[in-house]
Amino acid sequence: MAQLNWFSRFLGPGLAFKAAVIGGGYATGRELATFFVPHGAWGGVLGLLFATAIWSLVCALTFLYAFKTASRDYRTFFGHLLGPFWPIYEIAWFLALLLILSVYAAAAGEIGAALFAWPNLWGALLLIASIVVVTAWGNRSVERLFNWVSILLYGTYGAFLVLAFVRFSDPIAAAFSDPTIGPGWLGGGLTYAGYNIIGAIVILPVTRHLLSSRDAVIAGVVAGPLAMLPAVLFFVAMIAFAPAIADESLPSEFLLNQLNMPAFRAVFQIMIFFALLESATSGVHSINERIAQSVARRSMSLTPSLRAAVSLATLCVAVFIAGHFGLVALISEGYPWLALAFLLIYVLPLCTIGVRWLMTQHVSREARAAGKGVEDPGS
Repeated sequence: MAQLNWFSRFLGPGLAFKAAVIGGGYATGRELATFFVPHGAWGGVLGLLFATAIWSLVCALTFLYAFKTASRDYRTFFGHLLGPFWPIYEIAWFLALLLILSVYAAAAGEIGAALFAWPNLWGALLLIASIVVVTAWGNRSVERLFNWVSILLYGTYGAFLVLAFVRFSDPIAAAFSDPTIGPGWLGGGLTYAGYNIIGAIVILPVTRHLLSSRDAVIAGVVAGPLAMLPAVLFFVAMIAFAPAIADESLPSEFLLNQLNMPAFRAVFQIMIFFALLESATSGVHSINERIAQSVARRSMSLTPSLRAAVSLATLCVAVFIAGHFGLVALISEGYPWLALAFLLIYVLPLCTIGVRWLMTQHVSREARAAGKGVEDPGS
């Protein structure tokens, strides 16, 4: 039990954050091709490291603020942070969720088509059905999905990197032997970090395991590298085929075709599907938890059937958007706007209003401890 508690406190939030960002971050490689490949091998790595630092900082502040304000859903969190303006976030998040789920649905359709020659709609429908089943049963079901998929994901990406080094070692070495750093790497890293950082809010229900401020900070700092490690491994393999790979709708499929290993190709595509599943599940689950908190104030509970109904309604709208716009257009045109929106209504207030409030609380606690003539017990 002690080991499980330690895992849930320090690694659980990071794995959940990884689950929230991977679908829109790097599952298919399309996002890495958009924001990092154009800046070269070293420019891409610098951009990824910059994004990792932003994730760790914002996750640490988010988890700490959530712990101090007892916020386990985004409504409570932004009620404290933005006061009467909290609905601005809810509107932005719902619109963003539709866009993000649209990307996942489009990617699932592409995977089904590539792996089984299905019509694109079939893959999207399979994703919807899986999300509805998992989210219907609440927090424990969602956390089990995060933990088991993490094993599959890290193992598959690790094997992928080894195979890529064996097969593509010369072009990878050639790419990194070029010291040129594209001038846009900073902007690419900021945009990528900006639209993905919302994952820290999405996974607030998981932070219920935190026992102290120290737990919150450690979990937040660790979350950045935990979430970014598979992306770095994937990018190293992709850079062997830059810049041509930047034009591929599914860079993962392109690389798997280059490997020419049908069995591993099937495993990798299945892993991507499950990565999309956990990311989409985290977003839909945040909506369910928001509604659950509201009905709890009326001494009611959100039943599994109601959770499933909310999930299904949200996902059907997203699939319609995916079918209308397509994967590449959704990422290249929609994600930069998401990054700007969440930097303005989440990251900026957190780093100003939130940090000031945390500092005030810290000073007040020290003053109370000094007045009692005892050492501040900390957290």
